[in-house]
Amino acid sequence: MTTAEKITLTGEKSAEPTGEKNSDKRRALGRGLDSLLPGRPRIVSPVAPAIISDGDARQDTGQSGAAAAPAPRAPGDEVQQVELDKIDANPYQTRTNFDESALQELAGSIETSGLIQPIVVRPGKNGRFVLVLGERRMRASKMAGKTTIAAIVRAVSNQHAAEMTVVENLMRQDLNCLEQANAFYRLSREFGLTQEQIGQRTGVSRESVANYLRILRLPQSVQQLLAEGKLGFSEARVLLQLSDPAQIEQIARNAVSAGYSVVFLQKVVDDMILSNEGNGPQGPPARPIDANVRAAQSELERILGVRVKISDRKGRGRIVIEYSNLDDFDRVMEMLKGD
Repeated sequence: MTTAEKITLTGEKSAEPTGEKNSDKRRALGRGLDSLLPGRPRIVSPVAPAIISDGDARQDTGQSGAAAAPAPRAPGDEVQQVELDKIDANPYQTRTNFDESALQELAGSIETSGLIQPIVVRPGKNGRFVLVLGERRMRASKMAGKTTIAAIVRAVSNQHAAEMTVVENLMRQDLNCLEQANAFYRLSREFGLTQEQIGQRTGVSRESVANYLRILRLPQSVQQLLAEGKLGFSEARVLLQLSDPAQIEQIARNAVSAGYSVVFLQKVVDDMILSNEGNGPQGPPARPIDANVRAAQSELERILGVRVKISDRKGRGRIVIEYSNLDDFDRVMEMLKGD
């Protein structure tokens, strides 16, 4: 993780009597969040715009999860049979895990009942085509021994093809958080889209995009654990509270080998943060982090999509907001101002 800049908000001493403890602190922190983030947004479930989706997600295979809606046809769209060996891979596909047994099940369905929903391709070079939507259908059709596949041929730009792929993947129930983060990153890197624009084009909130992009700041070995499904999005967000890559890697390995719950992982990270601040075994006794302070800190991190630290001493303290680039800074400032 690169060194982050910081925005520090320092609080004045609370006017309430010090004898009122946790309940007063909870109310004070709640008022603080409301005043800092008027009408603060919430992370929403991904909702795909009307441009796409992958009808192969659940083709009468008995798999659980919501089926993706068929890709709507544009005026003039025609379904034609395209030779499978003339279709090149989708260059914007960030999905890397394809369940072999599910593909076999889909192949059996195609062999028995045929392909229900055509794939979408775009014209390539020298009479070839490039896949846009339907990689599972294409793979399963090959497994079923098919040589051609029903396809809609649609001329779309690179950016539009990438956006369609991302939304198709978001519609699936088993896309891992690293694949989703990489999909957002490619839209940002290759097409210069801001987090706001990515959110608008893929139907997710801007803060959700920011939270996923933060995953890519984790050390490569930790990202590999995410790719293998040994750690999830919740664990990744807890680990991001640390800034030392070596500590992140060590705690991540321990979490996997010992099967830490998210709650226990949070405790381990909290203890490490206290130790880093000189409050560990070699310093004064560690002071437990108040549960309400921790909850407020986690809420701010979720909303802002950046690392946040709250230091509270009897109703007085400071909030430190870290940002890694100007896009993060501008977004946080807009939210703090309520724009």
